Amino acid sequence: MADKTAIEWTDATWNPVTGCTKVSPGCDHCYAETFAERFRGTPGHYFEQGFDLVARPAKLALPLRWKRPRRVFVNSMSDLFHDQVPTEYIAEVFAVMAAAHQHTFQLLTKRHGRMRALLNDPEFRTLVQCESPTLGHEGIDITAGNPWDTWPLRNVWLGVSVEDQKRAGLRVPALIDTPAAVRWLSCEPLLGPVDLDLTDKDALVDGGIDWVVVGGESGRQARPMHPDWARQLRDQCRAAGIPYFFKQWGEWAPLGPLYDQADDDADGDEARMEAAALELAGTRVIEVERTGYVVEGHQAADPRTWLLARTGKQAAGRTLDAHTWDEYPRQGQG
Repeated sequence: MADKTAIEWTDATWNPVTGCTKVSPGCDHCYAETFAERFRGTPGHYFEQGFDLVARPAKLALPLRWKRPRRVFVNSMSDLFHDQVPTEYIAEVFAVMAAAHQHTFQLLTKRHGRMRALLNDPEFRTLVQCESPTLGHEGIDITAGNPWDTWPLRNVWLGVSVEDQKRAGLRVPALIDTPAAVRWLSCEPLLGPVDLDLTDKDALVDGGIDWVVVGGESGRQARPMHPDWARQLRDQCRAAGIPYFFKQWGEWAPLGPLYDQADDDADGDEARMEAAALELAGTRVIEVERTGYVVEGHQAADPRTWLLARTGKQAAGRTLDAHTWDEYPRQGQG
């Protein structure tokens, strides 16, 4: 809710809504919920209601005061297309984004169906236009300079969260059917392999996906990300000319493959794992198969099994194959 943030792919966060409810495995260890629930019941605190969904109309005009252009992540603490958010309020948010055309707004949702329905509805566009002159919050006039000559708004990037193949199959086709200046995917936390060559919708063709962000999970209950999952998405993006942004490994850092691909020495592979654990002085080391199964107490059969260590987000870093991937889309930026 400020003009500074630690999120690697954006410059600022803006939360005209806070609070949400879980809809898929990517929500299981939600950082926003964990933070907000710490203050539930604290009289007078901003999150006195914990992670219950709350509209924050006093925050609507905030981006209009930021004169320097920046990328703004919308609702880092919520989901704008949650079914409890009134359509009229969503239209107000879009009216502000239209007026604050110096910024680029990055929206993410797991409610792909409502997003697609609203953005394809001519009545919603009309509602956004109607909300503009009436947004007199805090005495700021936002009627000047609205870019109504184009729809979708040129400075609004629409994205969906994709944590596994099932969610990719549901959300990516809906996103492609949604009018947007830029369509993007946040594959974080990435919980399994994702192939974007979907059978019913090719996500990597012109007019499909314009940007892919990938990251592992952080936090106390973080689940590990196999390196091949990040690589597969990177390689698909590179082949299709799609900008790729690798955000982080999360809590679990890759140490290397469990098996030496040059030989078939099971004893040597086991010794390598033990040596890795000793070198990290008690840090937990696990085996992760490419399918996502975390092996506990037996020798993995998958030759692509990797060793990962719980080193923490900062130590794990954000380089993939000795490279930092900080690519952004060019089109549609405000």
